[in-house]
Order: sequence, then structure tokens, then C-alpha cells
Amino acid sequence: MPIEKLIPLLAEGVRDTLYMTTVSTLFAYLLGLPLAIVLVLTAPGGLRPMVMLYRALDAVVNVLRSIPFLILMILVIPLTRLIAGRAYGSTATIVPLVIAAAPYVARMIESSLLEVDPGVIEAAQSMGASIPTLIFKVLIPEAKTSLIVGATISTGTILGYSAMSGAIGGGGLGQIAISYGYNRYQTDVLLVTVVLLIILMQVIQVLGMYISRKTDKRIRE
Repeated sequence: MPIEKLIPLLAEGVRDTLYMTTVSTLFAYLLGLPLAIVLVLTAPGGLRPMVMLYRALDAVVNVLRSIPFLILMILVIPLTRLIAGRAYGSTATIVPLVIAAAPYVARMIESSLLEVDPGVIEAAQSMGASIPTLIFKVLIPEAKTSLIVGATISTGTILGYSAMSGAIGGGGLGQIAISYGYNRYQTDVLLVTVVLLIILMQVIQVLGMYISRKTDKRIRE
């Protein structure tokens, strides 16, 4: 493909990929954070144990995480059409991306919150801290570094999902790789899209780990 046509095509692909990844990550955290908090609170041994609710939410998270992303995209096509008005393109892909990523994000956050030293929680409880105070002033601040690492991993995973969505018209670099690199046997386009995806992944990883180190009290000490 001529360079004068390839550059605008790739620029649009990068833009769409970043759009899908950023918006999907945001909505995945808007859903995943409260879900993770409820899981932590209602778990056996949690601050407000509710075994039936915990088991129900735990099962839903496990089931959604078990469905391969490409299959999930096909399964939620009716919902995607209902929300986005169509089942293809960058905006439409955000719907299955959020559905796939939210349970994953919930597990990452749950794991980070469970790593908080129980002694810190007990100390706050002994001073009469309420549940909201424990969550937003103890658990989340204490787990901040781990949460940032988890966010970095989650964003990278969503970037990978967005690339896979190109197989069924999801838009972005993934669709360029499939439509031009694979279907039209344009190996140069395929290789460039792969390199761009690797670069985006590395930028996310480096930036996320830099921020996590800056917030890690153990390193600052």
C-alpha cells in the first residue's frame, strides 16, 4: 500500500483504538469498582457478610470471565444494536468491551482490596469508622499502588480485546490488520499494525508502572 494512503489509515486506526480502550476502561471501572466493593464486603469474613449475595455475584463474574471475547461480542449483538444503534464500528464495540472487562476489573480490584493489612482495618473499626469510611478512607487509599498496577494490566487487556474485535468489524488497528493485512494479503500493513499495538501496550505499561512506583510508600521511604 502506498505510504500516502497508509499513514492516514493507520492514524485513524490508532485514534479509534485509543478511543475504544479509554472509554471502555472508564466504563469498566464504573461498573467493576462497586461490584468489587460489594464482593469484598459480602464475602464470608467480610465487613458485612451476605453469603447468598456474594455467591450470586461471584458466579456472575466467573461466568462472564469464562466467555471468550469474540463469542461474547456475537452473543451481545442485540444489546449492542439497542445501545449503539448498530453492531459494528468503534463506538458499538465499546458495549461488548465493557461487558467483558467489567468482571475482570472487579476481580483485579477485589484482589487489591483483600491485600490490605487486616490490622489497619481493625484499627479503623476500633475508632468507630463507618463502612463508607472504611472503604474510601482506608481500603482504597491503602490499596492504591496495587489498584494502579491492576488498572495498568486491565487497560492492556482491554487494548488486546479491542484488537480482537477487528475480526467482526470492531474498528481500530485490529480491523485494519484483518481487512488489509490478512484478507488482502498486505503483509506490510499487518506488520505495522502489530508494531503499533505493541508500542501502545508498552506505553500503557511504562506509564502505569511509573505512576504506581510514585504512589508506593515503601519505595519513597
